[in-house]
Amino acid sequence: MTIAVFTFSLLGAMMLGLPIAFALLVCGAALMVAQGQIDTTILSQKLVEGADSFPLLAIPFFMLAGELMNAGGISKRIVHFALAWVGHIRGGLGVVAIFASVLMAAISGSAAADAAAIGALLIPMMRKAGYNVPRSAGLIAAGGVIAPVIPPSIGLIVFGVIANVSIGKLFLAGIFPGLMMGLALLLTWQWVARRDQVSVLPRQSMAARGRAAFDGIWALLMPLGIIGGLKFGVFTPTEAGVVACVYAFVLGAFVYRELPLRQLYPLLVSAAKSTAVVVFLIAAALVSAWLITTSEVPQQVSALLQPFMFNKIVLMFVIMFIVVIVGTALDFAPTLMILTPVLMPVIKEAGIDPVYFGVLFIMNNAIGLITPPVGIVLNVICGVAKISMKDLMQGLWPFLWAELAVLFLLVLFPDLVLVPLRWLS
Repeated sequence: MTIAVFTFSLLGAMMLGLPIAFALLVCGAALMVAQGQIDTTILSQKLVEGADSFPLLAIPFFMLAGELMNAGGISKRIVHFALAWVGHIRGGLGVVAIFASVLMAAISGSAAADAAAIGALLIPMMRKAGYNVPRSAGLIAAGGVIAPVIPPSIGLIVFGVIANVSIGKLFLAGIFPGLMMGLALLLTWQWVARRDQVSVLPRQSMAARGRAAFDGIWALLMPLGIIGGLKFGVFTPTEAGVVACVYAFVLGAFVYRELPLRQLYPLLVSAAKSTAVVVFLIAAALVSAWLITTSEVPQQVSALLQPFMFNKIVLMFVIMFIVVIVGTALDFAPTLMILTPVLMPVIKEAGIDPVYFGVLFIMNNAIGLITPPVGIVLNVICGVAKISMKDLMQGLWPFLWAELAVLFLLVLFPDLVLVPLRWLS
């Protein structure tokens, strides 16, 4: 009965057009009514408590760092560095897209922003060189969804807050799976594009490569500094956001001199607006999470999944399948907010490592960003490449299957996540 109240109140509110944060609050109120009580004071108190979290401070800093990175020319230099070194090989522009996607993922953590920035720079070049545009756009879209997996990832921060899991461990655990996604895309690209007749860029001289490396070295050091600082305990994930902001600002304003001070205020406003949306979503989700727990929804879900509890791998496959299906209908944030409090008690009962589950859960949700019909990265790339959703999907399928294959491997072999995590920790 409680699961029905939870499901129908949430879906009903969303079908009425309410934003997901308000739909979660409506769902919470419905659960309170189902328990025979209604107290708006409790809802407001829990809403404030949900936003009152120190780890959440990392979100505005990383969002601002992403804004500063794009405005300050860091993204452009990463792409130019890759072009200088591998742009001349057959299919080289696709390799550049993958390389840039991984590096930018380690700086911004935003799938849509990374895909848009790389697409705007590379798709016109790929079209001019004779590449299959839908396939090229599909590659860039698939590369964009690496961003929520590799640290610093806003998705991992949100999951860590809602699930009460170490964000530092989540960050370190996400590195190897994110690199596996990049490798899978690289192998798939080499396979599907091997017969394309495309023009290639002229080979750059070593002097030109050296200039590109010198020009981009400060941008390339940014992700290494953030990940290295986390590994060696120099700073916490929240402090890493501050470091990323200061580094991106100094680099854009004083080293590359592409970030005028008058542009700083609009960037601050944009980051503040994005942060307000995300934090309000998290606060509303934590209200629902508290009521979901008191209504014993996780226990009921656990009872439904009981037939699969005999084996952790089988249970993970079932949960990942459910998340894939949900991800085709809901965006990244709603799926994360709704399912985290429902699934975490099941994960703990089954004895599955919460950090391992968190990384796979975020990866699964990230892949949902490129599944039709609501994948936001799909819509962004359609606009950048000026192609239809149908054409984009035709080019995307090989890369979507490649990333799902990585997810399959990580479910089948948990040590692919846990062993690198132990080494990095």
